Amino acid sequence: MLRFGSLSALLLVVFSFKSPQRANPISTPKPPDAVYLLKPARVFDGEQLHDGWVVLVRGEKIEAAGPVSEVRNPAEAKVIDLPGMTLMPGLIEAHSHVLLHPYSETVWNDQVAREALSLRVARATNHLRSTLLAGFTTIRDLGTEGAGYADVGLKQACNRESFRGSNVCGDARDVATGSYGPKGYAPEWERAAGRRRSRRSR
Repeated sequence: MLRFGSLSALLLVVFSFKSPQRANPISTPKPPDAVYLLKPARVFDGEQLHDGWVVLVRGEKIEAAGPVSEVRNPAEAKVIDLPGMTLMPGLIEAHSHVLLHPYSETVWNDQVAREALSLRVARATNHLRSTLLAGFTTIRDLGTEGAGYADVGLKQACNRESFRGSNVCGDARDVATGSYGPKGYAPEWERAAGRRRSRRSR
């Protein structure tokens, strides 16, 4: 039979090894989205030009657009005057290859077969950033030209705000016949490349 002193010592040991209670994490309230009222000279809605329109932006989304008399101006909105300027929706570019660069700089064969994938991806991030700044918010990329699924990774990086760039609707690996591929290499290399390209990606 355990004496009181021994029982107390045993309980002390047991509770010493009991896992500590986790403190509830303190949730930090999300700061309110910034609100901007843009006042250009005119707004193009994709079909018509409208003089005297304003655009209300909350966070990263357009909340309202229309005549200044019809768009409510919240008290917290920061007014940005854009005299002489025209606002318009983001453009869509329907045939891109962001993992290529001008053939006047490097011929297609050398880009696909001799440039490192890391180099091509690094260059593509700049292409996407420049394309966004040019007003194209979405691009349709029709094949990575030997860079595998790099366009998918670029899209994910943009979505996670690793960098700012156009939204990518990617095509990933090309589906093509053997007539479309590097030229001037040994026949067995060209045949192998053709087989890889002919596999349909999902």
